[in-house]
This record gives sequence, structure tokens and C-alpha cells, in this order.
Amino acid sequence: MKSAFVFLSVFLVFSAKAQTQSVPEWKVVTIVESIVPAGLGRSRMIENMTEINPEDYKVSRTDGKTTDKPLPRRKELKVDKFDETKLLNFYAITGINFQNIASNDAMIGGRIMELAAEGWKFVFVTSGVESDAGGNDGQGIFITRMFFTREATVVEKSPAKTEVKE
Repeated sequence: MKSAFVFLSVFLVFSAKAQTQSVPEWKVVTIVESIVPAGLGRSRMIENMTEINPEDYKVSRTDGKTTDKPLPRRKELKVDKFDETKLLNFYAITGINFQNIASNDAMIGGRIMELAAEGWKFVFVTSGVESDAGGNDGQGIFITRMFFTREATVVEKSPAKTEVKE
């Protein structure tokens, strides 16, 4: 009798574990810093605040042209909720403004510390520069994307639907 009780307890523990799965949650923070002379550009730190399902916007092609559903329109892809933090531009009238760069670093570092306090872990960063757009227009941007993750527990209710618990 005692062994049956132990077996049943172990079975119930493993059954509960099988229905709960830990899946990381992701956050992307994008930093756009203007490299337009005389400080005329706009620099911002952007964070999306809207959860979307990429499957809703995905189409499959069978022969390179035919899709299984209509392509989404550009305005359908835009989110309305996002945080925007103003940053300073890299250039002033006299050239590179190192005080602006240091100020942006302080702002970005402060945001990273806030995210760490919320349980987010910095995973990796990628960046790129677009300068002069292949011409001599004196405009461009420096863009940086920072990727963060934290653990969230996903409890499966049914094969088609899941509920996320933090």
C-alpha cells in the first residue's frame, strides 16, 4: 500500500511537470542615433509595448509567387504602443559632440539598469551605420538593437492554447 502511494505521488509530480514548461520572454530595445551634421537629426531609444503574433502576418508561397493568403498591408504591421526616449544627436555644428555621446551612454546605461532590476538579462547587441545613403547628402543613422531575456512560465491548457504566467 505504501509503495502504491509513493508511486502515485511521483506520477502526479511528473505529470504536473510535463504540463508546465519554462520559455524565455524576449525584449528588443532599439537605439537610433542621428549622424546628421549640425544636430538637425532625431535620436531616440524605442521599446515596443505591444504583443503581436508574427504568425498573423506570415504568408507562405508555393511557387515563389502564389501565397496562401493576402499579404498584410503596411499599416496593419504598425504598432501603436511604444516607449520613446529622446536622445541627443552625435553631431553639432562644429562636428562630433562627445558630450552628447556621453549623455546618450548615461541614458542607455540607466535603461539597462532599470531592465536588470525588472529581471531582464542582457543577451546580445547588434549595430549598424547608414551614412550618406550612397551619396553625398550628409545624412545617416547609427542604429543599435539590444536583446534581453527573462524566464516566464508557460502552462499548457490545451494543445491549441497556452497561458503565460510570470
